[in-house]
Amino acid sequence: MNVRNVEVESLAQLHELLAAKPTSIKGWHVQSLDLRGLNFDGVDVSGAVFLGCRFSPEAEARFRSQGALIFPIIPDVPFDAYRARLYSGSELYTGLRDGYEQSVDGQIYQWTLTSERSLDSTLATAMHDHAISDALDDLLTSVNADGAGLGEKVVGVMGGHEAARGSAAYRTAAELGARLSLAGFTVATGGGPGAMEAANLGAWLANESASSLEWAVQHLSTVPDFRPSVARWARTALDVVERFPGGPINLGVPTWFYGHEPPNVFASSIAKYFTNSVREAVLLERCRAGILFSPGAAGTVQEIFQDACENYYAAAEPVPMVLLGKRYWTEELPVWQLLQRLASDRGMAERILLTDDQQAAVDFLGQ
Repeated sequence: MNVRNVEVESLAQLHELLAAKPTSIKGWHVQSLDLRGLNFDGVDVSGAVFLGCRFSPEAEARFRSQGALIFPIIPDVPFDAYRARLYSGSELYTGLRDGYEQSVDGQIYQWTLTSERSLDSTLATAMHDHAISDALDDLLTSVNADGAGLGEKVVGVMGGHEAARGSAAYRTAAELGARLSLAGFTVATGGGPGAMEAANLGAWLANESASSLEWAVQHLSTVPDFRPSVARWARTALDVVERFPGGPINLGVPTWFYGHEPPNVFASSIAKYFTNSVREAVLLERCRAGILFSPGAAGTVQEIFQDACENYYAAAEPVPMVLLGKRYWTEELPVWQLLQRLASDRGMAERILLTDDQQAAVDFLGQ
C-alpha cells in the first residue's frame, strides 16, 4: 500500500486534514505544533512523525505506544529546531527596541558564541538548517502569478558587504535588484549588509517609483553602516519597509557563522543558516537562472569559483555567470582571465559574461 507523505506545518492545515476523519495518519510529518487539546481518538498514529510538537502527557504516551516517531523539543536553545517556515526581517528583529542583543537574531548569535559544542546544540543546529532548506524548497516549488515555478527564475546577486549605504556601489546594486525583479526574476543574495542589502532593497521596491527608491537610499544613508550600532542600522531599514510594505518575493540567505554581519530586512523571505558551508551550497544551487557577481573581496571570489566548479563539471546546461565591472575583475582582482581560460573548451564558455552594462547582464540571463 502506498503511504501518503504529508507535511503538516500549521494548525489550520491540521484541522482541515483531521476534518476529513482519516483512520490513519501514517506518513504525516507534523512540524512544531501545539497539539494539546486536539482529538486524535480513533486515529492510528503509527508511522507518523512529530517534530518538536507539544502534547499532553497522556497523548504523548499513547502516540509512542502506537508507534509514532516523536522528535522532542530540544531544551535550552533560543530557536525552533523544527521550524516550518523561513524567517522575515521583522521576526529576526523582534525585541530590537531594547537593543540588538535583545532581538531574536541577536540572542541566537550570542548563543552561537557562548554555547558549548554539545551533542544537543550541534544536533539542534543541524536539524534547524535542514528545516530551513525544506522551507526554502517549499517556497521555490510554489508558482507565481504567471503560473511559472519560482525556483526556475531565481538569480543570485553576489557582492561585498562593505558597500556603504548611499555610496555609488550601493546605488548600483539597488538598481540591479530592481531591474532583475522587473524582468521577472526572483533576486537572491547572501542576505547581509552592503551590496547584498542594496540588491534586496531594489527588488523590494521594484514596483515603486524611482523617487521612492531614491528616498529609501537617502533615508538609509543616515546610518551608512551597521557599525557601531546594529540597532540604528536595522531601524532605518524597518522604516523603509513600514513605508513601502508588501514588496515582491526576494530571498536572503545569511548565516550566523558571520553573525557580526546582521541580516537585512528587504528580503521578503530569509533562509538563515548556522552552518556556512551549507548556506553557500544552498544559495548557489538554488540560483538556477544565473548568478551576477558585483565587485567584492575574498568571499565573492570564493563564490565565483565555487559556481565555476559546478558549471565546469555540470552534466546539464551550465548556469549563466555574469561578472559586473570590467576593470575590477580584470585589473584589481583579475578573475576574468582565469575564468575565461577555465571555460575555453567547455560548454560553460557560452554562459559567462563580463560587462559594465546592467541591462546587458539582465538580457544575457534571459537568453
